[in-house]
Amino acid sequence: MKMFMAAMATETNSFAPIPTGWSSFREGLYTKEASRHPPSSFAIPLVVWRERAEAEGWEVVEGLATYAQPAGPTIRQVYESMRDDILADLESAMPVDVVLLSMHGAMIAEGYDDCEGDLMQRARGIVGADAVIGLEIDPHCHLTEAMLEAADIIVCFKEYPHVDIGERAEEVFSLCAATVAGSIRPVMRDHDCRMMAMYHTPFEPMRTYVDAMTAMEGQGGILSVSLAHGFPWGDSPRCGTRTLVIADGDADVAAAAARELGDRLWGLRERLRIRYPDIETGLDRAMAADAGPVVLADFADNAGGGAPSDSTFVLRAVLDRGLKDVAMSLFWDPVLTRMCIDAGVGAVMRIRLGGKIGPMSGDPVDLDVTVRGIRLDATQLFGKGLQRLGDSVWLEADGVHLVINSVRSQTFHPQVFTDLGIDLAAMKVIVVKSSQHFHAAFAPIASEVIHLATPGAITPDFTIIPFTRRDDDYWPKTENPTSEKVRP
Repeated sequence: MKMFMAAMATETNSFAPIPTGWSSFREGLYTKEASRHPPSSFAIPLVVWRERAEAEGWEVVEGLATYAQPAGPTIRQVYESMRDDILADLESAMPVDVVLLSMHGAMIAEGYDDCEGDLMQRARGIVGADAVIGLEIDPHCHLTEAMLEAADIIVCFKEYPHVDIGERAEEVFSLCAATVAGSIRPVMRDHDCRMMAMYHTPFEPMRTYVDAMTAMEGQGGILSVSLAHGFPWGDSPRCGTRTLVIADGDADVAAAAARELGDRLWGLRERLRIRYPDIETGLDRAMAADAGPVVLADFADNAGGGAPSDSTFVLRAVLDRGLKDVAMSLFWDPVLTRMCIDAGVGAVMRIRLGGKIGPMSGDPVDLDVTVRGIRLDATQLFGKGLQRLGDSVWLEADGVHLVINSVRSQTFHPQVFTDLGIDLAAMKVIVVKSSQHFHAAFAPIASEVIHLATPGAITPDFTIIPFTRRDDDYWPKTENPTSEKVRP
């Protein structure tokens, strides 16, 4: 057997002001040897797939693996160049029996509403109908018709935060290996849930729902179950939540199970309605807590959703209250980071922080700070993968501890603070610019976790997103949507 594998991923916020170009991909990941090095998130599957394939005695051909931090649409020439690079390597590797791709599922480029579907359909045109194509994607995807038509197997991560990327890679390989061996005949069907929500899987009701999804697998001919959460800030006609079921040779079984899961989720919608506190209410709760630290999530300035990661709304509220023992990260500011590194640890400086990218970033804040720590080539853990932060700096402004850095990233792990020397146990409040991925690593050290309804580029109000490519027939924009689309 011969297998080709590659990865190309970014999550596109159609309304973000930052274009996704060459620097974004090369800053994140850009290599044809990803499976032989410590992986970042979207390269984890390639490591798993190589290990599994070589254990089976398969020949492995590895193409480009590339990833960019979420931002605005990818520049057309950049997308086409990367796509054509992958396809050229696939063409050169022919004939192949299996193609495995690690992608995001919500990548949009200039002229392409569905980059994943475009790449996969072109790959299908090269390998023909008999080869098996498997795809692992983020649940914050659009799950388009083109993707479903081109692939034999599609599996989404089940967990949010995404702590199961490696496990889902194992699942994709096992299903594709069984398919090419002829022991299963996968059939995929999806169901439109007519919803947009945040599905935080550590919490109820989603914990029970995801466990029920997993329990269905292996029963009654069902091979795999996924929930495509959707990415609400991607302007796609398919934006929204969909259930996906793969059954062994029986489309009716797959369709019925997808509908059952969709109906079950619809019944949970009121429990999923977002009721996050505003900044002032969240700070009131944090300061009233008997124990610390309390972790506050600056939801709307999450770089992982395409936000600039330089908003000042929470910082301004903290300063206005005169709070101390507050730690905040990550503020993306390559210029200020370089200035502070040049000044050195111990330097006292007058700085201007944040508010640089656009109105969603708020106004700049002027501060007198002391440079307390510097870390060059910093990284943070995200699950089993490492995420580059570039250079990072710890600044203190009268008891407010700020982490700035040079490579835009959300905050995943406490080490963004602790690697610089910040004692989080001494903090009353920790503010992280993240929507949910921080939770796995921060919840164990937090007395309480509070998601804030902050202003910014990905504000958590799905009723006001200015879509141009999809209609308003989804909950909660429409309380009782009428559409019910099931893939035939």
